[in-house]
Amino acid sequence: MYRFNKYSNQKVILDNIKFDSKKEANRYSELKIFEKAGEISNLQLQKPFLLIDKQKDERAVTYKADFVYYDDKKQRWIAEDVKGYRTKEYIIKRKLFKSIYGKDYDFIEV
Repeated sequence: MYRFNKYSNQKVILDNIKFDSKKEANRYSELKIFEKAGEISNLQLQKPFLLIDKQKDERAVTYKADFVYYDDKKQRWIAEDVKGYRTKEYIIKRKLFKSIYGKDYDFIEV
């Protein structure tokens, strides 16, 4: 099943999971292979991270990493984002994520 969004990505369903693009679905398939091989563990999809707390008249700001997993070789948590188009909002959220969570997570953009 394919649907187009404003960035011309095709939505893809794989393992009963809806992905925003073919590229993201392909990366999920690769990560599942790495997980089976024991190279990574604890694969999570669309994990939210709080960037700015809720304010009186404002909602909280969060960033959702496409994938989060533990890299067993590096002994580090990885937050990974699959991008085709980088919006200004995404760039700001990426910078906030790195500033807040950079000591606990390596950030990878695929």
